[in-house]
Amino acid sequence: MIDIHCHILAEVDDGPESWDDALAMCRIAVNDGIEHIVATPHANERFAYDREYLTGQLAYLRRIAGSDLRLSLGCDLHLSYDNLKKVLTQPDRYTIEGSRYLLVELSNYSIPVQIDQCFTQLGDKHITPVITHPERNPILQRSPQRVLQWIELGCVVQVTASALTGEWGEQIWRSTKWLFEHDAVHVLATDAHDTRRRTPRLSAAREAAEEFCDAKVAKALVDDNPRAIVNGQPLPYFPNPVMKS
Repeated sequence: MIDIHCHILAEVDDGPESWDDALAMCRIAVNDGIEHIVATPHANERFAYDREYLTGQLAYLRRIAGSDLRLSLGCDLHLSYDNLKKVLTQPDRYTIEGSRYLLVELSNYSIPVQIDQCFTQLGDKHITPVITHPERNPILQRSPQRVLQWIELGCVVQVTASALTGEWGEQIWRSTKWLFEHDAVHVLATDAHDTRRRTPRLSAAREAAEEFCDAKVAKALVDDNPRAIVNGQPLPYFPNPVMKS
């Protein structure tokens, strides 16, 4: 399994507080069957994103984690006007290492009126937005059809593994269920931050996904599709979203 969204670098955002904790997260991931993690520090108003510095931090984690786990660098980019300008100017500073895929986090409080244009601008630069955890966004919980429209624009949807297993509560689980029922999930990722509450585990979510789709699709969500993303390739599983009542 491959995890494309994980806050595993220590002392850079609200992820692990120490390198011992980061190393413990690596061990949890390996024990769960994860072979590759994309470290995705935040880029938002609270946390600045310095690719050169973070590359050095990733190199240190690689040294202490050993060869059992492959590590790459990406970014959990909060969509804002300033961040969009930066990405359009220097996409390689923010996309997942070696690819043109970009994790995009939307605000819980407002979604820009011109968001379709934002996604189109990214597409024009051959950047594929990966919309992170829409099931946890209060605005999208009320209007999930918007996610289907963004998929039609070429966006990829990433759902949180622990949302599918019910760890975020009933409302978020129902939102996750809606996305699955409408063929609007392309990737499961941990969005892990620590070793206690938000841990880097995917296996339970893969099993839970089989309640909504067959085993082949469940595998695609944690292996085939994230593998294509880190290799900069088209997703092998990319269904047309289903418009149901």
